[in-house]
Amino acid sequence: MNLAALPTEARNPASEHIDQLPTLDMLRVINDEDAKVAAAVAAELPHIANAVDAIAARFEQGGRLFYIGAGTSGRLGVLDASECPPTFSVPATLFQGIIAGGDGALRNSSEASEDSPEQGAADLVSHAFTAQDALIGIAASGRTPYVLGALTHARKLGALTISLTCVPDSQMAAIADIAIAPATGPEVLTGSTRLKAGTATKLVLNMLSTGVMIRAGAVYGNLMVNVQPTNAKLVDRAQRIISAATGVDQPAAAKLLSEAGSVKTAILMQKRSLDRSAAEEKLKASRGSLAAALQ
Repeated sequence: MNLAALPTEARNPASEHIDQLPTLDMLRVINDEDAKVAAAVAAELPHIANAVDAIAARFEQGGRLFYIGAGTSGRLGVLDASECPPTFSVPATLFQGIIAGGDGALRNSSEASEDSPEQGAADLVSHAFTAQDALIGIAASGRTPYVLGALTHARKLGALTISLTCVPDSQMAAIADIAIAPATGPEVLTGSTRLKAGTATKLVLNMLSTGVMIRAGAVYGNLMVNVQPTNAKLVDRAQRIISAATGVDQPAAAKLLSEAGSVKTAILMQKRSLDRSAAEEKLKASRGSLAAALQ
């Protein structure tokens, strides 16, 4: 594919003279371009919704979600995966981020790593990726060989494959079960896809992981009832969540959390006048869904 023909590689006429602008005007150009990202993502909401439901179905069957990419795309995937365990109290194995060049590429550029489709497939194999799992291949251009190799391998296994790009009708989209492609267009700095494309990617990944966890019962209303109270800030947040869900004051919420050991159990104990053991049994029977346990 001719890279110069990609929308993400085109020159942006709005920023052709950005180097000659006063700082405030320069930033206005950047901000004006950033404002276009949300609309580009909104246009992809039906595809994002399909992906959320498909991933949630894989989770119900014991599958996991993998993200794979190179450079900025890989870093954003690793970021999203790493934030799910503390937010939703899930095992670190449930969401896994893989970046071309390995973890060292999170800090130091490893551009050459993205040119090998074989390495993309091999990295999935090394992470014990199976047909039960789901893979999100991330690349702004939609043609990164490393990601194409991973998606091709996952597709052959029968795993769920999702492409996340910023170029419609890309090579990645052609081999994925679900294609998500917010059309962010030319960057302020020609070809610098860490800008609008990176922002769009982060927005989509936020939706995917959050949506899947909502479907999985990790959220009650808009409260993070699966939060792990592992430091002072999170203990305070857990207590406030219990207060918001039950109406008790903070001291009572603190006592409930201490007795229950988890936010969900504490809320269920208070709202249904149960002891810890009974509350935990109800949660187990409802597969961790607090809403279902309360019904």
